[in-house]
Amino acid sequence: MKSKFSFLVLLLALATGGQRSTAQVTNLGMGPAGSQHLIYWPLSTTNYVLQSSSNLAAGSWTTVTNATTISAVTVPNTAAMATYRLLPTNSPTAGMALIPGGAFTLGNYLFYATGTNDPDYLDASPTNVTVSPFYIDTNLVSLTQWTAVYAYATAQGYTFTHPGTSRAGNNPVQTVSWFDATAWCNARSAQAGLPPCYFTEAALTHPYTNASGTNVYLKIANNGYRLPTEAEWEKAARGGLIGLRFPWGNLITENLACYYAAPGALSYDVNPYAGFNTNYIIGYTAYTSPVGSFAPNGYGLYDMAGNVLQWCGDWYAGPPFPAGSPYLGGTNATGAATGKMRVMRGGYWGAQASYSRTAARNSYAPVNANYLVGFRCVKGL
Repeated sequence: MKSKFSFLVLLLALATGGQRSTAQVTNLGMGPAGSQHLIYWPLSTTNYVLQSSSNLAAGSWTTVTNATTISAVTVPNTAAMATYRLLPTNSPTAGMALIPGGAFTLGNYLFYATGTNDPDYLDASPTNVTVSPFYIDTNLVSLTQWTAVYAYATAQGYTFTHPGTSRAGNNPVQTVSWFDATAWCNARSAQAGLPPCYFTEAALTHPYTNASGTNVYLKIANNGYRLPTEAEWEKAARGGLIGLRFPWGNLITENLACYYAAPGALSYDVNPYAGFNTNYIIGYTAYTSPVGSFAPNGYGLYDMAGNVLQWCGDWYAGPPFPAGSPYLGGTNATGAATGKMRVMRGGYWGAQASYSRTAARNSYAPVNANYLVGFRCVKGL
């Protein structure tokens, strides 16, 4: 296993930028400058030998078990020797979770299947839709994160119609329009050296940099940052669970989300009192919770229910949704072709729990900004 031939094959793979050299070698790509590379040699179906490519001395080898997570990399159960990159903290996917692709049931399964008390007819009706794997921010974009990219963007000539607000640096940014969010996504891509996803014309040659411009065209094949499609958002929010009301289950309390409790009005709101979350109110003034204040869902995502509504990329399609929409029979559909309102998902700190349900849908004019609305980004593989 540690023969000169094996090392030669390995070094050839690294020297050629990670291209497949023999049937034994699978390489998932060389990382950006400054990244570290790890080599996994299979000992069996459950254990692997681990070594950094920067140090091939035998003494540095250690054994790890299958599916052990090391930084952002999970050791897969594969029979082939493989080279993976250990993502550095400034990686384009740092702070993001990988959401598996495939079909899932989008929509209000509980209401339509069992008739339980989810009366909001604006919910999506249960329908199988399909998405490809993608990355999504584990947290809402915070004011600190927004400000850092905003400063870079304005120095590069980007313009915004709203500078963004928030209670504090680690709270979610609020009061940004859909156009502000898409321009910011492009700036984040540029800062990370990634191709933009938003353009000003159908030819997809001029990146969208001016948030006062209303012509925005998406190139979803690019792996820069963008807003999630409605299907991607719900797939991520469900956290791998099926047919439940919230990302964690069917009941809600103030220990699970930042929302306005109404236990008398909603049977699934089992909070001991009615009103704003007592952890995030001073006097009569309620506000958002810092990002990541509650337990994550099954995909490691925070605040997929409550705190602030989240912009999605799609035009809003009215009920019954998704009947007659591009989501039916397709993969990675981006919703209605045209519209007047953009989709928002997720609920917010001042709304009852019905808004925070995974299937609940809201819409807003893309030129508007509101202290109830924020966003998070996704990124293609």
